[in-house]
Amino acid sequence: MSTLSLNIVTPNGSVYDRDDVELAVMQTTAGEIGVMFGHIPTVAALKTGYVKVNFDGGSEFIAVSEGFVEIRQHKLSIIVQTAEAAKDIDVDRAQTAKTKAEEHLNSEQNSGDLHRAERALERANNRLYVATLK
Repeated sequence: MSTLSLNIVTPNGSVYDRDDVELAVMQTTAGEIGVMFGHIPTVAALKTGYVKVNFDGGSEFIAVSEGFVEIRQHKLSIIVQTAEAAKDIDVDRAQTAKTKAEEHLNSEQNSGDLHRAERALERANNRLYVATLK
């Protein structure tokens, strides 16, 4: 079976790089997509969710924020604001971030930046969910 190379990049640089990917599954704004070697070239917007990476002998989950994916027949490039492998997620830190975002959303004196708090809550909930997928 032919494989893909996968690179996940954030503003801080590459956070995940693998050359033996058999299947990658991610959530686009239009729905879930699975990509294998030979996929038609595509560019799609990603929503906050996860990337499931299947390779010979296993699989891994990576929590990602919104961004984009560029698909080529032999290469997959994911460009997102944040990405973190499920095994590396600090559940206590994610729970703290969730609590802070919820407090901000429920505050009567919120700064008017509700969209930012909603996105922070979405990212924290996603990280907590992906941590359970290890």
